[in-house]
Amino acid sequence: MTQEEKQLVIKDLSARLPYGVMVLVKGEKYFNETNEPYIVTLSFGTYLFDDEDITLVPYLRPMSSMTMEEQREYISVGRIMSPDMPSVLADWLNAHHFDYRGLIEKGLAIEAPEGMYKK
Repeated sequence: MTQEEKQLVIKDLSARLPYGVMVLVKGEKYFNETNEPYIVTLSFGTYLFDDEDITLVPYLRPMSSMTMEEQREYISVGRIMSPDMPSVLADWLNAHHFDYRGLIEKGLAIEAPEGMYKK
């Protein structure tokens, strides 16, 4: 992963911390007893790995997976007139774990299995 790609993932993950985004922890030293990589949920207060051997790969939902109900909610959120409109929409997308930056397509995120983020 290039430095630019790492920066993009960190920027994306930072915005998702309040919503408990799940990530795959990849790195030689970080496997559990069954030799499978860890999947952790990041939130405020989570230790973010500052280790060259670690890669955090978020599980995100593709925009195409948005349900009709979610589309209606997103549109209604978009109708709120506010100077903070772009951040309100981004917050909504982050809270619902949508990949609006195209990280899945770039190989920087994993498509979340259906139901992974059920509330």
